Amino acid sequence: MRLTDFTDYSLRVLTYVAARGEELATIQELTDSLGIARGHLGKIVHTLGRAGYLSTTRGRMGGMRLGLPPNEITIGSVVRATEPDFRIVECFNAAENKCTITPACGLRGMLERASRAYMAVLDEYTLADLAIEPQTLARLLSGAPTVIPLVPLTRG
Repeated sequence: MRLTDFTDYSLRVLTYVAARGEELATIQELTDSLGIARGHLGKIVHTLGRAGYLSTTRGRMGGMRLGLPPNEITIGSVVRATEPDFRIVECFNAAENKCTITPACGLRGMLERASRAYMAVLDEYTLADLAIEPQTLARLLSGAPTVIPLVPLTRG
């Protein structure tokens, strides 16, 4: 399963805002720190605000902060709120399915099961779990130079 850029950027925005604590973050700061276009960020912030993940204040002194504590925002819920659909293959949408082998094919069931397992894992983690290196994250978001050590991949 591949997440859209919108969801990826939404998770980055939430991570940034969470790192700010109670201090308001602005769209301009997000643009500068994350390198995401201002127009795209506006749509993301609007979506996250409507879903209750962000609390926004308009105006000259406005900005955004988290609408819920970071440990109450599950990654799975954010993915569900920001992904347009989870149609992995054509047969997931009965109205548009033109695959002639669907009645005799087990792929749909396997992929539905895999998709449920994928989301179940994401539901186990919260926004609080994303900042595994809080000091490094703070330096990265401040624009200060940071050396990030390479971590060897392990097979699990």
